Amino acid sequence: MNKQEAKSRIEKLKREINHHRYLYHVLDKPVISDAALDSLKHELDILEGEHPEFLTPDSPTQRVGGKPLDKFNKIQHFSRMMSLNDVFSQAELEDWRQRNAKLIPAGSNVSYYTEVKMDGLAISLTYRNGLLAVGATRGDGRVGEDVTQNIKTIEAIPLKINIDALDPKNQQLAKKEIIVRGEVFMATADFNRLNKIQNKKSEPEFANPRNAAAGSIRQLDSTIAAGRRLSFMAYDLVSDLGQKTHQQVHRILQQLGFRAGEGGASSLNSLCKNLSEVEEYYKKIEKKRSQLPFWIDGIVININELDIYQRLGFVGKAPRGAVAYKFPSEQATTVVEDIQVQIGRTGALTPVAHLTPVRIAGSTVSRATLHNEDEIKRLDLRIGDTVIVQKAGDIIPDIVQVLPNMRTGKEKKFNMPKVCPMCGSKILRKAGEVAHYCTNKNCFAVQREKIYHFASKKAFDIEGLGPKIIDQLYENGLIKNVADIFDLTADELKSLERFAEKSAENTIRAINNAKNITLARFIYALGIRHIGEETAVDLADNFGSIEKLKKVNADALNTVHEVGEVVAGSVIKYFQDPNNLTIIDNLIANGVNIVNPKTKKKTAITGKSIVITGTLSSFSRETVKEKIREAGGSVSSSVNRQTDLLLYGDNPGSKYEKAKTLNITTISESEFLAMLK
Repeated sequence: MNKQEAKSRIEKLKREINHHRYLYHVLDKPVISDAALDSLKHELDILEGEHPEFLTPDSPTQRVGGKPLDKFNKIQHFSRMMSLNDVFSQAELEDWRQRNAKLIPAGSNVSYYTEVKMDGLAISLTYRNGLLAVGATRGDGRVGEDVTQNIKTIEAIPLKINIDALDPKNQQLAKKEIIVRGEVFMATADFNRLNKIQNKKSEPEFANPRNAAAGSIRQLDSTIAAGRRLSFMAYDLVSDLGQKTHQQVHRILQQLGFRAGEGGASSLNSLCKNLSEVEEYYKKIEKKRSQLPFWIDGIVININELDIYQRLGFVGKAPRGAVAYKFPSEQATTVVEDIQVQIGRTGALTPVAHLTPVRIAGSTVSRATLHNEDEIKRLDLRIGDTVIVQKAGDIIPDIVQVLPNMRTGKEKKFNMPKVCPMCGSKILRKAGEVAHYCTNKNCFAVQREKIYHFASKKAFDIEGLGPKIIDQLYENGLIKNVADIFDLTADELKSLERFAEKSAENTIRAINNAKNITLARFIYALGIRHIGEETAVDLADNFGSIEKLKKVNADALNTVHEVGEVVAGSVIKYFQDPNNLTIIDNLIANGVNIVNPKTKKKTAITGKSIVITGTLSSFSRETVKEKIREAGGSVSSSVNRQTDLLLYGDNPGSKYEKAKTLNITTISESEFLAMLK
């Protein structure tokens, strides 16, 4: 390929990649796989490396780069970044309309443009000659921080805007300088993934996606921001490109290459003629809220006509022409009427507060978890106390604070029971642990929780066998432990309430379909204390069969990645119990087929603890992890003195530097592939 051909190919690749970026991040309509898009980017990266004279700042390969900053510089905003006043009811919304009506000429046509209120971080973007020049935080509204380097890592923000999509008369205006404002946010799935990583590294979890997004944008090392998978929703255009309404603002933003909620599969905005239509939109979005892939905390209502919006002006730091209509609060006060305990599958007792029912985040809450006795003491909680209860999304409510000034003197202190409320056996709290346990291994409350866990999605995944059906089977004496599930017949189920002939046959079919299970899922399904999904995989890979795991000793267990003394003791104790061994034998006798992992070839990776960092070109991150495990190695998320190897790709970041400091061997992709052989 000669120089001219390379230049042409680079331009075509850039256009194609940006086209697919727009389809994916703006319209939510991807037409090619992530792997195919990665392949296009990889080819572009190679060609630009061979022909650096054709590398431009707007190239998709330039999203992550630059040395870590020492500090953020201050940026003066072209115009003040405003905040919004809040309303919480239809009546308050009507008050807002009436206040504005006094300032609007009689007979003016007023409509409302409504959009979701993202729970993220407000950002201002400046484009010069079509290229992203500056990205800045809101700050105090007048002065923000220059976070351009981190902004460039966000795929949903175009490095070059699509000026050619505008009307010809506006193209010249857009080439000079335009300012776009919007919200940087983190999708719920990426937020959960990030907290899982934080948890695995024994680092504090983020409280919510907004905090996670804000923390990511304010990282001095842009590779950290790149790894956090942030996104962006545009909501305003400061520059004049001929727009007369707020709806036109969103349409222009969409044309320029931004996700703006207007049109496409992800359309969330609506033009409303009056407040009755606004209320309908509010209820529709509130109902849809839990299904959205990101957090929102209300809707934003703008007077659509920009001349009227501007005429209304501002009051304090907020415009009169827009308001945030917030969803019901995620915190509320109520009274603790009682505290009772629940018993989990490990026999642990969890105290639960029974509350005077209260409406929080759109649902009625009557119970809240208290975790353990130490948490009750930390809160200084008593039965009869007035408390603040918090609920976020579908998460079980928590009591976050007691209001001691509300006490009357009739409140009672709570003490953990001395005997199990279900079976009457002694309750014990082991030294160094926070939980209390029922000492009866055969307590029927414990057995029932074990069956719930056994049938759950991450274990045997028996479709249709939920807690209510399990309760019915248990209470009618059809099952006493998990092995009995695979001995059930359709005739037995038909005799029970709720079971017709077809539902009974479907349940038996689901049970039979679940009989083939990998060793890792089988180990997890057993409900061994301290054994989660990842540890179950490690145990399966290291010992290869349930028979070997039954006979394992502490020395062998301590060689397994991230299995310490406590976990090892729990595994040994489980397999020393004759009842547990009988259940495993009965499961196999009833047709359960445990699929053992494939035998691993011994490689240079066998027994090594490996950390992965940077962008890998040959495989996805998950594929690399699988290959490491298949080769007998283990994957860790953080670099420490127990790390054997660090596998690095492009832009490796701080983990690479830490590995060098600790004299840990670092290997490239090509070296890794050679070690696999």
